Amino acid sequence: GRRPCERESERAPSRGHRLTPADDELYQRTRLTVLQPESPDTFFIEGYTSRGFTVSGDLVVGPCAILPRAILQWNVGSYRDISLESLSLFRLLEPHIEILVVGTGDRVERLHPTMLKQMRECGIAVEVQDTPNACATFNFLTSEKRVAAAGLIPPRGTYMGV
Repeated sequence: GRRPCERESERAPSRGHRLTPADDELYQRTRLTVLQPESPDTFFIEGYTSRGFTVSGDLVVGPCAILPRAILQWNVGSYRDISLESLSLFRLLEPHIEILVVGTGDRVERLHPTMLKQMRECGIAVEVQDTPNACATFNFLTSEKRVAAAGLIPPRGTYMGV
């Protein structure tokens, strides 16, 4: 078994174990918004509906991953799909994030302890909250200049103006 923190480039290109496109193939296609490297801006979650999120003026449909420099669609249907595989996106980031906020929808759902432990071993603290709180936490962390990312599943309710 490989260490969960290894960078993709250190791995043999075997795809035998994958049922879906490789992360890099998937995320290249679904990249939505990218900040310029020198931009002082950070993303701010302005609101959400059951269909998606408004982040810094852009509507992102469905579950999304908000990274320090990009917003991507996150390929999970519900919190049950959150796995080490679907979190690999956050582990492979450069610069390395220090905290990941996961919004599991209307309620806080427990993620598997092994998964959280493996993220911690990669130096990433994981904060699991219901999505409305996760949005507020992410905004707070970025306003404090923390290197944070968020994985958010839309809740059923609607809120504009987090």
